[in-house]
Amino acid sequence: MEYILSERVKTLKPSAIREIFKYAADPSVVSLSAGNPAPEAFPVKEIAEISNTIFTENPIAALQYSVTEGYPALRNAVGNYMKTKYNVGRDFDELIITSGAQQVMDLITKATVNEGDTIICEAPSFIGSLNSFRSYHARLCGIPLESDGMNIDCLEKALQTEKNVRFIYIIANFQNPSGVTTSLAKRRKIYELAKKYNVMILEDNPYGELRISGEDVPSIKSFDEDGIVAYVGSFSKILSPGMRLGYVIAPKPIVQKMIVCKQGEDVHTNIWAQMVAEKFMTEYDFEAHLRRLREIYRKKANFCMQLLDEYLVPNKITYQPIEGGLFIWCKLPDGVDMNDFCQQAVLRKVCVVPGNAFLTDESEQCSSFRINFSTPTDEQLEKGIQILGNLAKEVL
Repeated sequence: MEYILSERVKTLKPSAIREIFKYAADPSVVSLSAGNPAPEAFPVKEIAEISNTIFTENPIAALQYSVTEGYPALRNAVGNYMKTKYNVGRDFDELIITSGAQQVMDLITKATVNEGDTIICEAPSFIGSLNSFRSYHARLCGIPLESDGMNIDCLEKALQTEKNVRFIYIIANFQNPSGVTTSLAKRRKIYELAKKYNVMILEDNPYGELRISGEDVPSIKSFDEDGIVAYVGSFSKILSPGMRLGYVIAPKPIVQKMIVCKQGEDVHTNIWAQMVAEKFMTEYDFEAHLRRLREIYRKKANFCMQLLDEYLVPNKITYQPIEGGLFIWCKLPDGVDMNDFCQQAVLRKVCVVPGNAFLTDESEQCSSFRINFSTPTDEQLEKGIQILGNLAKEVL
């Protein structure tokens, strides 16, 4: 039979990263493409202990239907933590638990964006969010990233000229894919512009707890006194991505519509996972766990940058040092075909992510690619980067 697809999904393409995973599944391939946490970062023992307690003492609560907004104890734990540590959350805000931060992107777009409306994004930006926005036929407007965040002049011009801008999407800490951290001065300027042009900000912060050097920068949401910022957090990089736990702290009118949309999507987020996360936050040493994660990623990131300095930089592939997160953005010299370079790397059993996968317009020229250092072992990391260096020699 002829299968009729909705207009909404006809133009959607598979995630480039997920497609690359097909190659990375080969055990002989060094995958520098995934964004997975380091295997040693998972608190397996603690999760097993907590799960045993839950299924011994309160199994029905973990197995039964629950409320869409999220497990109340976890909502309280997250809300208190964010308010106390980061000054995030006001009386006009509400917090709900979602099935990963990715679901927030879908819900807030569904709740606030009509077909043809504009979403302003950093360029490059996270492909998962971009695809969520595209699925609602939003117009994506990319703003070039500088070493300290969005180009403010380009942002204001877009706010002046683009029609029906619904929100500005920003990953302010250790941005995926670029690794850039937006400066405090630019965060304040972005907030001022959003307020001036009556536009919301969607602040996505999945990597904020993974700072390996430098000082924390206050989130945009921390100085939101006007109810214009939706803040997105996640347990994926600090506890477990497989548990699919995220959350949003945003003005109540927005969140209330997101709740209705969520009821039609998955009814509620996994309750067992929420109960585990709440006990981990409140009955275990959560801060000690975060310090352990930072040490793991500090060592891996520094080792990766040493390898880049040894094998890639001498071959004219440059990168911007990072202060946290899981990714490093590498730039090829002018005249080198980035997509061909990435394809040649795959043939040599190394996977990286082509940079144009992260652009609002994938047909634009791009000379960069993204590597991930958290998933591979040190041996795999050195082997993969050495292969990339040898490939660069051949290309040049």
